[in-house]
Amino acid sequence: MKLSKKGLENRQEWLEKGYSLPAYDMEKMTAATKAAPVWIHFGAGNIFRAFQANLAQRMLAEGMTDTGLIVAEGFDYEIVEKQYRPHDNLSVLVTLKADGSIEKTVIGSIAESCILDSENDAEFDRLKEIFRADSLQLATFTITEKGYSLVNAKGDLLPAVEADFKNGPAKPASYIGKVAALLYARFEAGQKPVAMVSTDNCSHNGDKLFAAVNAFAKNWAENGLVPKEFEAYIGDENKVSFPWSMIDKITPRPDASVEQILKNDGLEDLEPVVTSKNTYVAPFVNAEESEYLVIEDKFPNGRPALEKVGVIFTDRDTVNNVEKMKVCTCLNPLHTSLAVYGCLLGFTKISDEMKDEELVKLVNTIGYKEGLPVVVNPGVLDPKQFIDTVVNVRIPNPFMPDTPQRIATDTSQKLPIRFGETIKAYMASKDLDVHSLKLIPLVFAGWLRYLMAVDDEGKAFEPSSDPLLETAGEYVKGFKLGEVPAAEEIKAKVLPLLKNATIFGVDLEEAGLADTVVGYFAEELAGPGAIRATLKKYTA
Repeated sequence: MKLSKKGLENRQEWLEKGYSLPAYDMEKMTAATKAAPVWIHFGAGNIFRAFQANLAQRMLAEGMTDTGLIVAEGFDYEIVEKQYRPHDNLSVLVTLKADGSIEKTVIGSIAESCILDSENDAEFDRLKEIFRADSLQLATFTITEKGYSLVNAKGDLLPAVEADFKNGPAKPASYIGKVAALLYARFEAGQKPVAMVSTDNCSHNGDKLFAAVNAFAKNWAENGLVPKEFEAYIGDENKVSFPWSMIDKITPRPDASVEQILKNDGLEDLEPVVTSKNTYVAPFVNAEESEYLVIEDKFPNGRPALEKVGVIFTDRDTVNNVEKMKVCTCLNPLHTSLAVYGCLLGFTKISDEMKDEELVKLVNTIGYKEGLPVVVNPGVLDPKQFIDTVVNVRIPNPFMPDTPQRIATDTSQKLPIRFGETIKAYMASKDLDVHSLKLIPLVFAGWLRYLMAVDDEGKAFEPSSDPLLETAGEYVKGFKLGEVPAAEEIKAKVLPLLKNATIFGVDLEEAGLADTVVGYFAEELAGPGAIRATLKKYTA
């Protein structure tokens, strides 16, 4: 069994092995999509294949549309060259359910894979052609929050962005510069309307995409490289909209155990590719069953009827409330708590942490007791039911090969949203006392211990990548396990870090929580086993 259009000709063999196959004519779909593209997606990673491509597949199967998706990859071209095209843009979605059952689906809804490379005339011209099409309704994105940033950690413009500002839309080198150039092609074709929809897991994602694209339009216009009308076009939401969205679906790195299941079925050529940019990509994606996508309904050229396959369309305020519910309370803070303490306690699977009494108490208290009181019910999803699903079904799913080490990536970038917003809400409330927060500060203390790169047994470990790992690590450099300085000495060393509102969302000293964090950190320094003892003490 080979994952290719020719390999799918023997449908019966696939069906007998339990695979769901595309229930539509893929050749007709591909021709229709190329002739009149409706939906293009930027970012060819796992979440796209498991979620957006599957939404399109379900719509095609139900006869709700006759066009599929076009995907463009702008960061790591080898994903397209070495994985998508050799498999005729097909992939296998393996849905791992909490009851131990799996669903295997061949995703065939991707009509075309493109490379977002302005130095490759054929590829870039094809993308411009797509963007000139009257039929194009939306471009969606999963390029990670870092993909929208035009500056480095110091706040200086990235060299490629600076060069693109000066050189214009002909051959931009930066990711967003290339996207802006495609929008310029659509502008030149008659200022045609389109929705630019970030579906990345970050707060107010539509604003981040708009700010990045608008910076190019503004600079190009100021430098006389494009007409001033282009800047107005980007700023007119009746022509180019940038809706907010909230997305939620866990899609870990392709797992060897899932690969073995597929190999046992007789599926060939499953070996993952590790690209020169260290992207790990396989012909299959493993993902959880739960998924949520809530989008602000602002589409100036119309949109597919994605509500028929579970997408919730609503207004901006509701998207904001759903996003805050998930990111600030009901999922992401729980994940980060487990990531930090999971690494310190030697766990390698998130699901195993949910068998740990203290860690279960930690996330339950942070979610239900400390977080839920400040959640605004968005109406379209119930916050308590959402947490119930997270702690009882999603995170404990033993068949989801997700790791605390993966989730611990970029922790410094996650803390302000995942915890800082809750602290701010407590500080602003007449009815809630910020000093009643006990376990959120415990996570901060755990992160300080994590920065020492020494686990609870006293063994060194490799922290996950984080742009502030080295900077933040300087504040804990002098501490050693088994040596507990006086609280005043600890505080003097770590206070500049704890006062950094960029990292924690608030100045923890001003919030009245710095001493609590310092106290917990001191207890976790006591020696091997101190982290476990501290968790036991404060989750009792």
